[in-house]
Amino acid sequence: MLKLYKEKSTSTPSAVANSPKDGKLRLPKLGNKIHFISLGCPRNLVDSEVMLGILLQAGYEATEKLEKADYLVINTCGFLEASREESMGTVDQVLKSKKNGAKLIVTGCMVQSHSHLLKERFSTVDYYLGSGDVEGILKAVKSTEQGEEITTNRSYLEAGEIPRQISTPKHFAYLKIAEGCRKRCAYCIIPQIKGPLKSKEVAQVIKEFRVLRERGVKEIILIAQDLGDYGKDTRLRNESGLVELLKTILQEPGDYWLRLLYLYPDEINDELLELIERDKRICPYLDMPIQHINDGMLKAMRRMTSKEEILSTIQTLRKRIPEMSIRTSLIVGFPGETDEAFQELKEFIKTVPLDNVGIFKYSNEPGSPAYDLPDQIPEEIKVKRWEELMKIQAEQVASWNRRWIGKKIPVVVEGYHPETNLLMVGRHRGQCPDIDGFVLINDPRGIKKFGEIYQIKITDVAGYDLVGSCI
Repeated sequence: MLKLYKEKSTSTPSAVANSPKDGKLRLPKLGNKIHFISLGCPRNLVDSEVMLGILLQAGYEATEKLEKADYLVINTCGFLEASREESMGTVDQVLKSKKNGAKLIVTGCMVQSHSHLLKERFSTVDYYLGSGDVEGILKAVKSTEQGEEITTNRSYLEAGEIPRQISTPKHFAYLKIAEGCRKRCAYCIIPQIKGPLKSKEVAQVIKEFRVLRERGVKEIILIAQDLGDYGKDTRLRNESGLVELLKTILQEPGDYWLRLLYLYPDEINDELLELIERDKRICPYLDMPIQHINDGMLKAMRRMTSKEEILSTIQTLRKRIPEMSIRTSLIVGFPGETDEAFQELKEFIKTVPLDNVGIFKYSNEPGSPAYDLPDQIPEEIKVKRWEELMKIQAEQVASWNRRWIGKKIPVVVEGYHPETNLLMVGRHRGQCPDIDGFVLINDPRGIKKFGEIYQIKITDVAGYDLVGSCI
């Protein structure tokens, strides 16, 4: 969910657009308090931050309390059946909890791809806004009647001087460089939801990067459905787009962390590795989804790599950049996954060191190429395989994390532990916000400010987390 932090907007709220001649902003009778809930991926979060920025600039005021809001915006996710159920559950809960008369605007991927499900269940939603129609949020909020704006624009990229209110802690932020997808993985409906690949112009990326740095952001996380495809769409036609973009970004002065989120193994090449080796501002961290290791499954999933190529890529990463943290995602229960194929996946997890592994049960999505495949796996077998693999990878990650013990590493300290003020929590360069583990700091002497980087000596491991003390 989008968490609204209490930091002030960097720009003065303006009511130039849609303001009367006397210069006074006339807000709806309801009041002007807005509350956002953002579900799904970081790309959705960026869209929510843009909508929030547009409304703040128009004179509205953000509130963290749902029950005090005059306007509520839910940015939905429609990627999987489970995410659609979460989205509908959130709409249901907000309708029950909001104050009388408050307006509800529902936007995002589920509106774009499955608005009929929402409309069948919820007759009192005030406005529906498509996932590519982000800049229509002010119109949606101001509308005096129920309505919708769901165009053919399935994804959104900022262009020009569009306001954005960062909702993450001030030391890190996401920077979306592309939307949509040019791949056609058999299990995935992202191309149908988000449309074809659209890359942001380099100049626009640099403009947004500079704005984030001027706001004091120390860690900038580049995001896209697939970073490696940046620039390869029909508009930019640049096969070396990501590396060229990184080289341009790294010309920007300063001491910052640049993190790459979502990069497929077939797009990790020598040029990229040389860049990571040469400039320590690029975090030694790759979120590299492989989905399976069995060649038959990879082919059925329409993946672009083989088992041999995946193993070779991991071996190269470990050899050339020993401190590299590798995160991946796996799917169990894809149609036709035999016991032998699953055993091969288990053996892979047991023998190949990975820092973090996300494991998902296959979701048979209507519209995906795999939807009508034969040999669908029963749900109880999916659950059994998921539980078995989760147990193995938890043990392996804890064991692999022990390599950090005794090392002194830079850690950005983010705050107190949510359960006790006796511990602080932070992240090293191999840990991404919201999805990976933490560094638990049990001796915080010397730490004077959150959001700053300190040297931490690692003394122990606690499952996915590391334990250490400030030097």
